[in-house]
Amino acid sequence: MDAQGRGRADNIDPADQWVLNPNTGEYELRLTPSAPQSSVPSPRRPSSRGAGGGGGNAAAGRRAGAPGERSAPGRQQSREAAPGRTVPGPRRRRGAPPPQEPVPGRRGRRPEKKKSRTKKVLMWTGGTMAFVLVGVGTAGYLILKHLEGNISTTDVGSAAKNGFSKDEAFNILVIGTDKRTGKGNGGYGDKGSVGHADTNILLHVSKDRTNATALSIPRDLIVDVPDCPTKQSDGSMKVIPGTQDVRFNTSLGQDGRDAGCTMRTVKEVTGIAPDHFMMADFNAVKTLTSAVGGVEVCLKHAVDDPDSHLKLSAGTHKVEGEQALAFVRTRHSFGNQGDLDRIKVQQQFLGSLMRKMSSGDTLTNPAKLYDLADAATKALTVDQGIKKVSTLKDIALELKKVPPKNITFLTVPVLDNPADGKIHKTVIVDPNKAPQVFDTIGSDVSFTEVKKKQQQAKDAEADRLKGPQSAASDVRVRILNGGAPPGSASQTLTWLQNQQGVSKSENAGNAPAAIGKTTLEYAPDQADQARKLAALMGLSGSALKPGKSVTNSQGLPAMTLTLGKDFKGAGVSLTAPTKAPDVDGKSTADKVQCAS
Repeated sequence: MDAQGRGRADNIDPADQWVLNPNTGEYELRLTPSAPQSSVPSPRRPSSRGAGGGGGNAAAGRRAGAPGERSAPGRQQSREAAPGRTVPGPRRRRGAPPPQEPVPGRRGRRPEKKKSRTKKVLMWTGGTMAFVLVGVGTAGYLILKHLEGNISTTDVGSAAKNGFSKDEAFNILVIGTDKRTGKGNGGYGDKGSVGHADTNILLHVSKDRTNATALSIPRDLIVDVPDCPTKQSDGSMKVIPGTQDVRFNTSLGQDGRDAGCTMRTVKEVTGIAPDHFMMADFNAVKTLTSAVGGVEVCLKHAVDDPDSHLKLSAGTHKVEGEQALAFVRTRHSFGNQGDLDRIKVQQQFLGSLMRKMSSGDTLTNPAKLYDLADAATKALTVDQGIKKVSTLKDIALELKKVPPKNITFLTVPVLDNPADGKIHKTVIVDPNKAPQVFDTIGSDVSFTEVKKKQQQAKDAEADRLKGPQSAASDVRVRILNGGAPPGSASQTLTWLQNQQGVSKSENAGNAPAAIGKTTLEYAPDQADQARKLAALMGLSGSALKPGKSVTNSQGLPAMTLTLGKDFKGAGVSLTAPTKAPDVDGKSTADKVQCAS
């Protein structure tokens, strides 16, 4: 029997079954027998408080390994407690019948306990992960250590990373499907759907954790879905052929495509590779909003939608459960009755959910947290790289560092699809505005104002480009391929020598390891050469890395140019944007907005 089942069978609060392991500093689940509880040291009381309260004798007994000593993890305590020092067992659930006999040795109020590290993590997770909870409206998860088995996983192969790094920027693709799974969800989504990618948000969290961007991708966006290797139930691999000029939502479910196909499609469209994915069904929004006591939403006009069954007057309302799901599923009562306006409503809802959960007063009940975690994790599917609860906890704690005012919600800039004719049903990527948005996110640039300290650091990088430049003929550089397409180093060498006059350059082969961004390392006395090469190649200040020189084939000091995964071709500028573009419909998580 698990912790929840055991707790409910004995009317014990599951939160009380977590015990601090003094050897590791971590909280561990202890399933104690239903028989009389083992003794642990109780708080010291003055001897004047009554018999059996002699604090000095008890302390001496503990030092000598007397009864009441806390045992090592996993070791069952079998000694009997000193008379009068028995501590009551775990709290009983609300509504449970009281014990027939008073508990011996219990006097006065139980000392107030400090919040455990595990409970704090749960509150942080709820507060910081709210904007990730978007499954067809909202997908979500909360972390509770012993509920790791609830989480489903999909092996998407090379589409996702093997692990999570706390020292790098990261991208998580959050997917909500329209599959009618879960109790009471038969009326939502498309009947008989295989589970398409109905709601999609690419969440980018900056390396310095000062900001994050949640980029919504319309389900009706016309895209090219690439070939997709998928792992079959028997362990074999099957490549599902790609399709051209189809809706984005078909990147999942259609022809057996898994979430890895959706991840690859996102990279195809935006140039940004998701590191991981999280996917959930309809139940997440219902469970989560009910657990926090409802989420406040605002309407500019009354809504009576026959499709979603949402009926609300103009003004502010608190919605939860079925009504909350109806709110984020409503499409025909907002804006032009299309998916783009529904996305705006979902973003407003998520901002409100974040503010509610991060307030801290809604998730302090351990029993409520347990039930919430149980339901939420059952609704979640992730890739193999983040399936461990410790990894999910790390992600949550990194997200906790981002201020809500610097979390930006926006949508891929699009245009009506001219192929639709007079009735617009789908959209295409705006070729003039979208690339700027993609480059800004890919270059880890914030859409909001960041703290002065971080901005000063970025300014210092830009200052590396300021100053005198040497002649191209004086630039000595060795070129390494560190993740760029094969042949990039030789192509760059040819371009530099034949078209730019950098005759003292040479191909040094492959770098020891692949890197994400192109870098140029140089010694202090080579700064003028570095600035010249940066100008020729369109390198940003962040690509310049003051360091050491290397010796080239002529025995002379040279700089090292390592072409990373961001390399776009010889002669193509790599200058990253330093300021984000203005995007229509942009909002932040700290602002209250009304749906219209």
